[in-house]
Amino acid sequence: MHLTQWAISARHFERWSRTEDSIPKFIRSYIPARLDRLPWSRWHLRVIAALAITWLLDGLEGSLGGSLAGALKDRDALGFTDAQLGLSSTCYLVGAVGGALIFGYLADRFGRRRLFSATLLLYLISTAATGLSWNLWSFTFFRVLTGAGIGGEYAAINSAIDELIPARLRGRIDLGINATFWLGIIMGSIVSSIFLSPRIFGKQLGWRVAFFSGVPLGIAVLLMRRYLPESPRWLLSRGRDEEAEAEIGKIELEVSREVGALNQVTHSVRLETHSGGLILRLIGLLIGPYKGRALLCFVLMAAQAFFYNSVFFSLSLVLLRYYGVSAERVGYYFIPIAVVNLLGPILLGRLFDSVGRKQMICATYVLSGLILLASSWLFLHNKLGVRSQIAWWAAMFFFASCAASSAYLTVSEVFPQNVRASSIAFFYSFGTLAGGAFGPLIFGHLIGSESRTPLYWGYLAGATVMILAGLAQALWGVASECKPLEALLVDS
Repeated sequence: MHLTQWAISARHFERWSRTEDSIPKFIRSYIPARLDRLPWSRWHLRVIAALAITWLLDGLEGSLGGSLAGALKDRDALGFTDAQLGLSSTCYLVGAVGGALIFGYLADRFGRRRLFSATLLLYLISTAATGLSWNLWSFTFFRVLTGAGIGGEYAAINSAIDELIPARLRGRIDLGINATFWLGIIMGSIVSSIFLSPRIFGKQLGWRVAFFSGVPLGIAVLLMRRYLPESPRWLLSRGRDEEAEAEIGKIELEVSREVGALNQVTHSVRLETHSGGLILRLIGLLIGPYKGRALLCFVLMAAQAFFYNSVFFSLSLVLLRYYGVSAERVGYYFIPIAVVNLLGPILLGRLFDSVGRKQMICATYVLSGLILLASSWLFLHNKLGVRSQIAWWAAMFFFASCAASSAYLTVSEVFPQNVRASSIAFFYSFGTLAGGAFGPLIFGHLIGSESRTPLYWGYLAGATVMILAGLAQALWGVASECKPLEALLVDS
């Protein structure tokens, strides 16, 4: 479609979609400012502990999916082929995408708190059922449901965290929480190694017990979530002022018991309320006043998805083919890389609040791309040994982990309250599909070549994508550090 025609269609859609229920209304409230002025307390730590488990569980599931592959291929287990393992991995991703879209909409429609328990319960039942699978189709079905639970968690939990954490700390807390994905990766590697040991359970039973490993932790967190409040910001966005006042009152009472009297809030915040038509509202924003932000978020999400789903998940094949690492030892080389991915956001996270979002997001994207450029040139000319290659990868992922986490942070900050969870779900889903769905397939084909040159060009593509995404952030990013979410609205 011609650009002018597209613009006309967008305006027609926006006028058609703005029914009486879908037209946003604006109110002023002290509640967002009261949330942002709260001093850090044990209440915030409990919120993080109860909600941040999402990323750890996703890392655990991703690690189990890879580290148990050998056992699942064993005749004494399920006897899967490589193609069947690939199918189950793809279906897990499809489930995560579908779960994010469905539960993201429900979180905006019915509230964060209702979805806290539903998505985690779906994950617990499904991952336990995976350990009871009896053939390919039962295993794949349960993996789809497990992915749906994890995908649903992303949307409901990330939006709730941003709405409850004070604005001055939002960047570092978000990045630190997202980094727990790598703690899950490490846990999954350890769990699978222990449970598959012949001295413990062995291959026949060990893979089943491993899929139960996240259940005890999930049950404990499920009980903790029963005592979490509904997001006062979400209640305000639905016009439920009295309930929002009751929730913020409970939060302030609990925090004040620990830190004493709280500072008075003297300024109100302008915020948007919206009573219906969420899907039409989101589409209208994406093709209307928020289209610039939408394009930036898509670029950031797709770039990091391509980078990780191609470069990271092909590391084992590179070690096996070009460095002669034995299959039994490949897992050990992932531990330092996972640790670096964990440390990057933790150590650099505070800079996203002090130096600024635009500067730090741009820097982490561009630096990870430049390091990949340099290391790929050394790889092409066979100037790296296995240890030096791991060192280059570690330096690269130290920054890339921050970049990937900041993509989720950006999406959760720059869209209105009433479609925040749906926005996270939308960009997670389509960014992952666009950037990550074909990455492993392409890089697997490149590694299959006898020459290093095709893989070198693949690395160049990954580096270029990251650098361009960083430059896009420098040009069009939003300086959202330390600002209330309500201050980031675009007039619509």
